[in-house]
Amino acid sequence: MDEARKALPHAPAAGARVSAALLAAVLLLAGCSRDGDGAGGGNTGAGATIGQRPEASAPFWVDPDSRAARQVAAYAEAGREGDAERIRRIAEQPTGEWIGPENPEQEARGFTEAARKAGRTALLVLYDIPHRDCGRYSRGGAADGDGYRAWVDGVARGIGDRAATVVLEPDAVLHLVDGCTPEEFQEERYDLLRGAVATLKALKNTKVYLDAGNAGWGHPDQIFEPLRRAGVDRADGFAVNVSNFYSTQDSLAYGERLSEKVGGKHFVIDTSRNGNGPYTQGDSDERWCNPPGRALGEAPTTRTADPLVDAYLWVKRPGESDGTCRGGPKAGDWWAEYALALAAAGGQPRPASVRDTGSRTRGPLRDARS
Repeated sequence: MDEARKALPHAPAAGARVSAALLAAVLLLAGCSRDGDGAGGGNTGAGATIGQRPEASAPFWVDPDSRAARQVAAYAEAGREGDAERIRRIAEQPTGEWIGPENPEQEARGFTEAARKAGRTALLVLYDIPHRDCGRYSRGGAADGDGYRAWVDGVARGIGDRAATVVLEPDAVLHLVDGCTPEEFQEERYDLLRGAVATLKALKNTKVYLDAGNAGWGHPDQIFEPLRRAGVDRADGFAVNVSNFYSTQDSLAYGERLSEKVGGKHFVIDTSRNGNGPYTQGDSDERWCNPPGRALGEAPTTRTADPLVDAYLWVKRPGESDGTCRGGPKAGDWWAEYALALAAAGGQPRPASVRDTGSRTRGPLRDARS
């Protein structure tokens, strides 16, 4: 596959984290461990508690018990104060919670209740479509269509009427377009995506953004009709650059052109690791996989540089591996050395910048099959 492929984590394996029941309890306690409007900048000491960002600009929930937060505590305990502060740059930002395959209702309830307790919105990522990732690093997903529908129903029950922003099925539409998903599964996938959008949008306070590729993948003409078939008209919009590295400016340009094709729909941009843009050296097939020299991008916020962009989000959790490439662990596993490199390269996550009204640097747009 080419450099435009996303780098996506495995859904958490059963038993890899705390049990679902314990998860909910832990998250509820953690969500109210600090004042909801506490901004982490007021902390003292590398091992201080991870708090929430200011609600006005960053209404999304920060998990105070994330892998990054645990790494901060571990480094602080070991006396590695500098490394603790670098990882804190990740731990203090809200990141996507990727719902696992085993206990979707309990996980969704745990995250959304913790967010509600903190006066914030949960950012959830749904990634369990059958025949996921075409058998690559993040292969897996539900066994069949009925299993997927039941899984989405469980997520919806878990969310209930609490506030949630959902990024729906990274790569699922892209792989319908690039030929990766076998033809015999394509119609079912469209049906599953439409059904997931409908189920989630029936909830009172849930926003849904359907994944729509990235600025390095191809032209909006290739994907806008598949997005419509997948239900984007009923969704709040679409997501671009999920788990990828294309600059915010290039992502804006791609998203704006695509928005024109789908009725002016708004979109969100994953800025988690795009501070230095994409990696352009080495084998083009895996430039997306744990590339060196990358950096944190704009901090998550709803105060963006474009009226069509509802938010900059950290959908991919910085520091989690893209796969077993360049010495990394399996996809989705925490990789402290890579997290340190991301944080050190970019310094503090940058706030959203004022929109550049001049010319933009746009990378080449390529068909994923080339």
